[in-house]
Amino acid sequence: MEYLKIIAFTHKQIDLKALGKLVICEHTLDDRLRNIQSELNIREIFYVGTCNRVEFIFTSAAALDKEFISRFLHVLDMGLPEQYMEQFIANVSVYEKTQAFNHLLRTSCSLESLVVGEKEILAQVRKAYEACRIAGFTGDYMRMIMNRVVKTAKEVYTHTNISKNPVSIVSLAYRKLRELNVCANSRLLIIGAGETNKNIAQYLKKHKYANFSIFNRTVANAESLAKDLNGTAYPLSELENYSKGFDVIITCTGSTEPIITEEIYNKLLQGEIGKKVIVDLAIPNDIAPEVVKNFPLHYIEVESLKEIARKNIQERYDELINAEQIIEANISEFDAVLRQRKIEIAMSDVPQKIKDIKHKAINAVFADEINTLDDNSRAVLEKVMDYMEKKYIKIPMVMAKEILVKNS
Repeated sequence: MEYLKIIAFTHKQIDLKALGKLVICEHTLDDRLRNIQSELNIREIFYVGTCNRVEFIFTSAAALDKEFISRFLHVLDMGLPEQYMEQFIANVSVYEKTQAFNHLLRTSCSLESLVVGEKEILAQVRKAYEACRIAGFTGDYMRMIMNRVVKTAKEVYTHTNISKNPVSIVSLAYRKLRELNVCANSRLLIIGAGETNKNIAQYLKKHKYANFSIFNRTVANAESLAKDLNGTAYPLSELENYSKGFDVIITCTGSTEPIITEEIYNKLLQGEIGKKVIVDLAIPNDIAPEVVKNFPLHYIEVESLKEIARKNIQERYDELINAEQIIEANISEFDAVLRQRKIEIAMSDVPQKIKDIKHKAINAVFADEINTLDDNSRAVLEKVMDYMEKKYIKIPMVMAKEILVKNS
């Protein structure tokens, strides 16, 4: 784990509204990561962006000093004013080697989450990794890292009560929504058809809410969610033209700019003056600050749920200790797995070299003698050679692994 590094910006050090400025639009992610790889000599990298963290997991020989962090953010080119750059550099969390692996495991097991025990983070990390793997930003090393991440998280969720009676940002938001006594026949606009909105929609459906209009950039995803909710799907571009009114807006998109501006909100109101409800679980927020300031509404956002989340950590303290023991055991095991993989890679040429020796023996060194053999004798010789080939390949591998285990 010598070259494993993590640069993390999280809810623990940075205000969530400021953190939203580091969220990368999926349409520009590949270009930004490609620039990072080429400019900073980074071999493998993937990016995780959630409602309370932005993290870069990568391999590099460079030291994670202030100069490197500054250069990293400048190459990332998020268009940030200098004061934000200084704030992020001052409040960044950096992890290297085993400490980085420990942090990634803790994060994936939800020990570092705003709401400890929520399982969504594992799915988010896996999805983030998979997108970068498909795009070619990760290789064999990160594959092994992620295999161990998934194994560890499953053990934590299975063998501890950390996720018993699970609490998540979604469930906290829904709890706040229910406290407002929103009527079951309320008109609900759902903006975004990702996992967060799918999850909160299931709570709404369970409690007999039925009047849904779903907006999403990819219409097929809106249609899929609309079918599940017996609602109506629209492309996101049609939001400003929607004229049927609403009582509740639930929004969570990956947009780096507000989806609902003051102008669009005014159109959506259709002249209604009653107090509306908005659940905004996006980071950065999908609702423009002017809307919150200038209109009567109940506004539920991630930042407002933080105090409830803190209480949740205290309730689960004993389970945190159990989870940390599982993580520690997996780190120890993984060290041996890594060394074994190094041996496998180092000896990956052995099978081909033995095949080459066999081919040369049959077709060059002993070719004349073999040509004098009858068909039956030649068949027996080939069986002997095949048997010897398999043994010569297997025995060095087994011996190397036995030496590794003994030394461990």
